[in-house]
Amino acid sequence: MMGWLLPWLGARCALALLLCCGAAHAHKPSDSYLSLRGQPDAIAIRWDIALRDLDYVLQLDRDGNGELSWGEVRQRAADIERLAMARLTFSSQGQGCPVQSAGPLMLDQHSDGTYAVLTLQARCPRLADAVQVQYAMLFDVDPTHRGLVQWTPAGAAGPQALVFAADSARQDLRLVAPSALETLRQYVVEGIWHIWIGFDHILFLLALLLPAVLVRRDRGWTPTPSLRRAAVEVLKVVTAFTVAHSITLSLAVLGVISLPSRVVESVIAASVVLAALNNLRGTVERRRWVMAFVFGLVHGFGFASVLADLGLPRDALALALVGFNVGVELGQLAIVAVFLPVAFALRGTSFYRVGVLTFGSLLVAVLATWWFVQRAFDLAPA
Repeated sequence: MMGWLLPWLGARCALALLLCCGAAHAHKPSDSYLSLRGQPDAIAIRWDIALRDLDYVLQLDRDGNGELSWGEVRQRAADIERLAMARLTFSSQGQGCPVQSAGPLMLDQHSDGTYAVLTLQARCPRLADAVQVQYAMLFDVDPTHRGLVQWTPAGAAGPQALVFAADSARQDLRLVAPSALETLRQYVVEGIWHIWIGFDHILFLLALLLPAVLVRRDRGWTPTPSLRRAAVEVLKVVTAFTVAHSITLSLAVLGVISLPSRVVESVIAASVVLAALNNLRGTVERRRWVMAFVFGLVHGFGFASVLADLGLPRDALALALVGFNVGVELGQLAIVAVFLPVAFALRGTSFYRVGVLTFGSLLVAVLATWWFVQRAFDLAPA
């Protein structure tokens, strides 16, 4: 009885995990973009908010056809502004900075759809030391939502990057540039966060690592004899992936190479498909690190797009780049630290070889194929 029960349980566990991943990353996570610029007695604000997020909160699609027209958005412009002003507050020296409209509602295209663009202004009676900001957009309905901020103090050469999340909804806008250590810390945290929510990156890496605790013999998988051998295989894959995406991340951020976002995201999805299918056929066995390196080059462009959204300080570009890359590596190491001992302990069971490796790889391939179709053909997420 246990002979068929373990694979069945493995398949059910893999399915549950993949359904969670699919729901979380069938499209780009929910972000809004704030550009804040300091003035002598005020803060100029440009706020880009995804129409899909506004529709979810305000039900903008009045005819229920699944598409938002400019007319539908324009009719609710006042409601959109009221929502924004209620979810973003400023204060300085203990006094509130009233937020008011400074221009008409507009629309702009981002890589993941159409955004409403609000032009606002927060007038502060006193501007000294720092301005306190409370951001509350969408946290009540989507705790993973983030506000990505580019803050430029008056007279500064370039913007500083900030990120508002559910656990960091209140922050200070410093009127002077942050220290180098603070900039480094901020981008390290962002790198860790991105790899942990980047399910396509995680599934690609895990698909390559799953066979590391096994050896292919006579068209089948058998347990690897030692933890050392498994660790060496994992090290090869992770190192190749790290070196590759570090190269293209740096080149893209420095403006040396640029690729269309749609192409990059489609190839990333395809890389997950190929890595998963390889586990079923065993075409590339001892050189999985080569696959990790080749496709890691493309994943680096995906990481670069995240840095572009965050905004990079011109006076600390290298520091931000290093910090983000270090954060990505720390996030990867945390995943590997959990994966390797668990996989090694289970490597001799049918649960792992059939339920996790075979059924899990098949489900990963199906999920990533759907991601590829969505991205390659620019299909709107459900």
